[in-house]
Amino acid sequence: MEIGLKIKELRLKNQLTQEELADRCELTKGYISQLENDLTSPSITTLKDILQALGSSLTDFFASDEEEKLTFGEDDYFVKQGEDTTVTWLVPTAQKNAMEPIRMEISVGASTEKDLPHEGQEFGYVLDGEVRVTVGKRSEKAKKGESFYYRADKAHYIENTGKCKAVILWLSCPPNF
Repeated sequence: MEIGLKIKELRLKNQLTQEELADRCELTKGYISQLENDLTSPSITTLKDILQALGSSLTDFFASDEEEKLTFGEDDYFVKQGEDTTVTWLVPTAQKNAMEPIRMEISVGASTEKDLPHEGQEFGYVLDGEVRVTVGKRSEKAKKGESFYYRADKAHYIENTGKCKAVILWLSCPPNF
């Protein structure tokens, strides 16, 4: 990583001269010049001061410049075929994100495995069919065009109670599948 180049880019973005940045950080113009030309390395404290003056932070400064993929298609999906269910991970890198979107298909009369209580929340939208959502002692039906939402702090599962395969768009937060 070229720290000096990134500092210079931030300084120029903020329309500051080397002297103006140096004054704000109680440094010399020569030191800022040496930093930007990678002739010296700042201490963590000095770098934090410089970044604060530039409206940034250590976290933002060292974050990956590589942009994450924005759209996904069938070639990106990961599919797990079970005896009565098919789970399709719609965002293959979801385990590192805050939520995990999947598409689940449940055969007639089948159900998901009973999921033990865990941290998080789950949301589903029934794309086709009819399901019974059971959370703890509560149980309600949801049909095509309806949705469900619950905290995952009780045992829960989904059962296909309809006459055709049930298809659900499901979001789990944090990732759980």
